[in-house]
Amino acid sequence: MAQSDTTTHMHTPRGTASDAAGKGDMAPTTGGERTRLDQPSVRWLVDPAVFAVNRLPAHTDHMTVDGASGTLRQSLDGVWRARVVPSHLDRLPMESTDEHCRTAHIPPAFASSRFDDAGYADVNVPGCLETQGLMRPQYVNIQYPWDGHEQPQAPHVPNSNLVALYRRTFDADPRVRQALRAGERVSLTFDGAATAIYVWLNGAFVGYAEDAYTPSEFDVTDALGEEGNTLAVACFQYSSASWLEDQDCWRFHGLFRGVRLDVRPRVHVRDMQATADWDVAAQCGVLDLRLALEGDAAAHSADVRVCAVDDGTGMPLWETTLDVDRQAASADDAVLRGRAAIADVRAWSAEEPNRYRVDVLVRDAEGRLVETSSAVVGFRHVEIEHGIFTVNGERIVLRGVNRHEFDARLGRSVTEEDMLWDVRFMKRHNINAVRTSHYPNQTRWLELCDEYGIYMIDEANLETHGSWNLPGDVTDGRSIPGDDDIWLAACVDRARSMVDRDRNHACVIAWSLGNESYAGTVIERMGQAVRAMDPTRPVHYEGVQWNRKYDTISDFESRMYAKPDDIRDYLEHDPDKPYISCEYMHAMGNSLGGLSEYTALERYPHYQGGFIWDFIDQALWQRLDDGTERLAYGGDFGDRPSDLNFSGDGIVFADRTPSAKAQEVKAQYAPVRISVEPERVLVHNGNVFAGTGDSMFVARMLIDGREVWSTACTLDVPAGETRVLDLAFPPVEDVLPAGGDSALRAHEVVYEVSQRLARATAWAEAGHELAWGQCSRPLDARALAAWRTPAAVESGAHVALGRWNGGMRLGSREMLLSRTQGGIVSMRDGEREMVSRVPRLITFRPLTDNDRGASSGFDRAQWFGAGRYARVVTGIGQVEWDPDRGELTGEYWYELADGARTTVPVRYSIDSAMQLHVEATWPGEVNAPSLPLFGLEWVLPVRYSQLEFYGPGPWETYTDRDRAKVGAWRTTAFDDMQPYLVPQETGNHAHVRWARVTDEDGHGLLIESARPGTDLALSLLPYDTLTIEAATHQDELPKPRHMFLRLLAGQMGVGGDDSWGAPVHDRYLLDAAHERTLDVTMRLV
Repeated sequence: MAQSDTTTHMHTPRGTASDAAGKGDMAPTTGGERTRLDQPSVRWLVDPAVFAVNRLPAHTDHMTVDGASGTLRQSLDGVWRARVVPSHLDRLPMESTDEHCRTAHIPPAFASSRFDDAGYADVNVPGCLETQGLMRPQYVNIQYPWDGHEQPQAPHVPNSNLVALYRRTFDADPRVRQALRAGERVSLTFDGAATAIYVWLNGAFVGYAEDAYTPSEFDVTDALGEEGNTLAVACFQYSSASWLEDQDCWRFHGLFRGVRLDVRPRVHVRDMQATADWDVAAQCGVLDLRLALEGDAAAHSADVRVCAVDDGTGMPLWETTLDVDRQAASADDAVLRGRAAIADVRAWSAEEPNRYRVDVLVRDAEGRLVETSSAVVGFRHVEIEHGIFTVNGERIVLRGVNRHEFDARLGRSVTEEDMLWDVRFMKRHNINAVRTSHYPNQTRWLELCDEYGIYMIDEANLETHGSWNLPGDVTDGRSIPGDDDIWLAACVDRARSMVDRDRNHACVIAWSLGNESYAGTVIERMGQAVRAMDPTRPVHYEGVQWNRKYDTISDFESRMYAKPDDIRDYLEHDPDKPYISCEYMHAMGNSLGGLSEYTALERYPHYQGGFIWDFIDQALWQRLDDGTERLAYGGDFGDRPSDLNFSGDGIVFADRTPSAKAQEVKAQYAPVRISVEPERVLVHNGNVFAGTGDSMFVARMLIDGREVWSTACTLDVPAGETRVLDLAFPPVEDVLPAGGDSALRAHEVVYEVSQRLARATAWAEAGHELAWGQCSRPLDARALAAWRTPAAVESGAHVALGRWNGGMRLGSREMLLSRTQGGIVSMRDGEREMVSRVPRLITFRPLTDNDRGASSGFDRAQWFGAGRYARVVTGIGQVEWDPDRGELTGEYWYELADGARTTVPVRYSIDSAMQLHVEATWPGEVNAPSLPLFGLEWVLPVRYSQLEFYGPGPWETYTDRDRAKVGAWRTTAFDDMQPYLVPQETGNHAHVRWARVTDEDGHGLLIESARPGTDLALSLLPYDTLTIEAATHQDELPKPRHMFLRLLAGQMGVGGDDSWGAPVHDRYLLDAAHERTLDVTMRLV
C-alpha cells in the first residue's frame, strides 16, 4: 500500500518548499521520510506546519468498482451523535485514564465504544453544526470571526474555541468484511470538514487533518472491525488553518461533506491521471494515461487493460493493454503509462460537452478481474496564445458567475437537487462559466459541469483578506502567507490536493491559487507547484495586482471590480495577458445596473469576460417566536462581529428562486444576437463551436403588446458567423385584427424574433427561449385608423364648481379636484374609489444597497423631504371650468422643501369623456445633486393590486438594467416587491407605454404616456418609500393597507460596479438642472 503522510511540527510535511513545491509527478512519499504518530497533540492546532497527520496522499477522484460485487465503497453518512463543548489547548477529548484530562467539559473516554453519549444530540452527516442548532451561525466578510473578542497573533487561535465531538457506530458492509478477511486495505475519507479534525476508530488514533475542502483519507485497516465499530471525531472550530480560510461567507463548521470507507484491493489503481487533450491541427483526441498502482509486489505482473468508450452510447473507441513498469516508483507503487491518438471522438467545450469514459480493468495473476477504475473525460485543449485565452484553438468569452456552495437550510452541505438546479439555471440563462469561490467544490459539481457544459476556474482553499486589508488601508507587511515559510507547506498542499483530485475534469480550464491573499513568495511557490503538476492549464491569481513584483504568478490579468473605463485602458495599451474580471458586477440587493458596459468590452480580443459576484444570496432560514420563518442575514443570530447583509449578492435568492437581476444576465450573456428590422433580420452566432442548427427561430408581430402574426423557421448559422434569416414580415395592414382596444392610445408595432430550443435538453424543455431581438415602429395613420375603434364619448357631463372643490360627473363616474389640498381627491366609479389621498410629489426612493455603499443617501439627502414635505403655494381659485374645451382644470404650484425652494407646477384636467390628464414639470435646479427620481405617488385602496403594463418586462427594469422584451405583461404589487434581504427600491418598470391598475375583477385605472416617445416609469407596490426605507427585513413590513402607484418622469439607475462606493454611471443619472415632465392620461376602467 502507499505510505501515509505523517507531518508534525518537528518533521518536514508533504508539500514543503523542498518537497511538494517542486514536484509535479505522482511519486509517493516513503515511510522512511517521517515517523508515524500514534497519539495526537493539541499543539497541532496552532502549528501551521502540522496540517495532515497519517493522511494518505491525494489522488484523482476516479470511480472504482469491484470485479465481482460491484461496490468498493461504504457510506458512513446519516445520523451521528454529536455534542459541542469548549476546548482547551492543554488537552484533547481522547480516551485517557489520567485524572488531569477529566474535566467538566470534555468526556475523557469520548473515543471509546464504552462511552455513554446519552447527552449527545442526533445530527446529520453531511451537515453543518450551525444549521443543526449546535453552533451559532456567523457571517463575516473580511474581518476574522473573533475580531474584537480576542486578538490572537497568527498562527495562534482564540482561547474561546469550540470543539464538536462526533460519534458514529457501524458494522462493516459485506465487501468491507471480505476485504478485512482477505488482507486488503480499507481507507476512511472525510470529503469536507471544518476546521481541524482528530479521528479515532475503536479507540485507536487514526489521524489529523486540516484544509476543509479537499478529501482527508486515512488507512484504517488495522483499527477496523467487522462489527460494532465506533468512529469518533473531534472537530475544532479554529486552528491555524483558520487564518487561511477567511472567505467572505457564513463560517460553517463540522462534517459538512460525506464520510465513507473505501476498499483498496490487493492490486489497486490509487491514482488515475487521464489527460484528454485535443489536437487542434489533426482534429483528434489524444489520451495520455498515467496510473499509479499499489498492491503486492507479486501482483505487479497483473494485466491492465484500458478502454475508452463513448459515455453516451457505450460504444468502444479504443483499447490497449499496459505493461507494468518493473522499475516501480516505490516499494508499493508501480507507474503505468499509455498514450494514444483517438480519431473517433469530438472535442469538449461548454457549447458541446462531449464526454467519454476511460475504463481501467485490473486483473490479478490468475486473470480474475480485481477492480475497474473509471474516469469520464472530455477532449479539449486549453492554451494562451499571443495573450489570448483559447479553448480548442478558439478565443472564448467567460460569461460567468462566482458560486458559493450554499443552501438556506443546510448551509455548506448542498444537495444533488441544489446542484442540478444551479447548473440547469446557469444553462437556461446563458451562463457558461463558474468560479468555485473560494475553495474546491464537491466532486459532484465538477461532474455536472462536465456533463452540462460549464467552464470552471477551480480555486484553492485560500483567503486571508483580513490579515492585510484593514479598514481603508492595505498593509502588505502583515499579509498571510506573504513571504513567511511557516505557511508554505500548508498552502502548497492545498493547491496540490486540489489539482490531484480535479485534474481529470474537462470543465476545469484554469487553476486559481486562492482569493484575496495579497502576494508573496508562498503564493509564488504554489503557482510553481501547480504548473509542475499540470502544465496543460493556465494559472490564475488576482492578488498580484497589489504587488506587481509577483506579476508572473498569474497567467491572466485579473482584477476585482475594476471599472469599465479602467479595463478599456488596459485593453487599449498593448495588453500582454488575457483580461478576466474574476469578480465584477456586485449583485447586492437591487443591483446589476450597467452590465452592458462590461459586455460591450467583448469586442476587444484580450477581454475574456468575467464572473459576476455572485450566484446565490447567502441567507439562512430562521424561525421566529411566532412560528414563522424568514431569511436571515449576518447579525440576526446574535453573531458579533458581523457584516450583516453583505452576503446577499446573488442573482438568485437564497431559496433558489430567480431574482429580477437574472433577466438582465440572460439577455446580456446571450451569445446569439438577433438584429431585427421590418425589412431584414440578421442572426449573429457568437458561439465559437456550436451552430444554431438545434434552434428554431420564432418571428412575431405585436401591436400594443397583442400578437397579430407569427411564424417559425430554422437557420443553421455557423459559429462566429452572421446570416440573414429567410423570412418577411407582412405589411401591418394585412395582419390587423378586427378591432383594437378603444381605451388605449398606444400605437406601435413590435417586430420580434426569438431563438428557441428545437428539442428538449437535459437543462431545458423544447421551446425554451435562448435569445431574442426586437424593434418597434409607430403605426402610420392608415394602420392606426384600421386598428383603432373610436372611443364612445358620452354627452351630458355635469360640472360643479364649489368653494372647496370642483367636480365632474358622468353617469356613475365622478372626479373631484380640491382647491385647497393640491390636487385630485376623488376618482370613482360608483362605490369604487381610486384615490385614498391627494397624490404627492416624490423626489426620493428607498435606498438600495448600492445607494448606501455609495453614500447616495448623504449626497442626495435634500431630496428625501423635498417632495414629501412640499407645500402648495397658491391660493383658492385655481380650479376652473373651460366650456369651450369641455375641460375642468386644476393648476397647483408646489414649493419643494429644499434649500432652493424650487417651484413645481402640477396640472390636472378632466375632459368630457371623464379622462384625466396629469402633468407635473420639474423646472430644473442648478447646483443640486442629481435626482433619485421625479414624479407623483398615488395612494390607492388596497384591493387595487393587479398591474398590467406594456413595456419591457416581465420583471422590474431600470435605465441601466433594461434589456428586457417589450410586451404586455401581468403582475401584482406583491410579486413586484422583490424580496431583497433588506427592503429597498424595487418594482420599477422603465419605458412604459401604458398600464392598467385594477382589482381582481378588472376595475381600476388605465394610464398612458400622453407624449409619444417620452419615458414613463411606474411601479405599483404595497408600501410607500418611507415604510420600505425603515424596514431592515422583509418580515418587518406591515400588513398592506394601501397600494402605492408611482408615476415617474424618470429614475436614476441602480448601479452595480460595486456596493461600497461606486456611483451609478453618469449616463444613468437624472441631472437636476435639466427640465423633465411627467405627462400621463388616466381613465377609469
